[in-house]
Amino acid sequence: MISSSERHLELWHFDHCAGCETGKMRQADNHQTVAILLAAGSGSRYSGHEHKLLAQLDGRPLWRHALDNVLLAGALEVIVVTGAATLDELTTLVDADHRLHQVQNDHWQSGQASSLLTGVKRAREMGADAAVVGLADQPGISQEAWSLVSASTSDLAVADYGDRRGHPVRIARRFWDELPSNGDIGAREVLSRHASIVEPIPCKGSPDDIDTVKDLQRWLRRSPTNSP
Repeated sequence: MISSSERHLELWHFDHCAGCETGKMRQADNHQTVAILLAAGSGSRYSGHEHKLLAQLDGRPLWRHALDNVLLAGALEVIVVTGAATLDELTTLVDADHRLHQVQNDHWQSGQASSLLTGVKRAREMGADAAVVGLADQPGISQEAWSLVSASTSDLAVADYGDRRGHPVRIARRFWDELPSNGDIGAREVLSRHASIVEPIPCKGSPDDIDTVKDLQRWLRRSPTNSP
């Protein structure tokens, strides 16, 4: 009996390319799904001395945990939407990895919706058919979760962590025009409006985000093999 996770992973395979030291995952069909990582918000609830995305977690800034998991999942193209925080290291990473694209949301103060639309605009320009969206303040979104949701053939899909659903979410191009233009709702309205066709993808990991110093401290106290 093939599990749901195994069925979705079968849609991906490794493709060795000239000049690559390791294989790159790619989708089995010709339709391009891009990843969008939202890293533009103000992080206003975080009372630390720096922006929360720059806070250190296990020797790396918070945003790197999210980005590294996206890249390890084998995403063909990754769009990182930046805004309030300056992610100095990202420029170097973009120069070194052709899959990475940085876009600046100059209207990040208006809420998450504007950041999502900024990422979707770049995805349109790239000719993508679907986008898989995640947040840079969620270090517990696993490589597997990104892979499984990306591999879905459904127009709308969401990671299912058993007790709740969360990022990443997959949104086909035909629904991009329904995304809100302001506020912090993001894709929730679209998923709710079309709930009957949203595919839940069983995933391991944690959709918890780090909004406060207390959230970060809880992560630092966790077991080395588990999220809070």
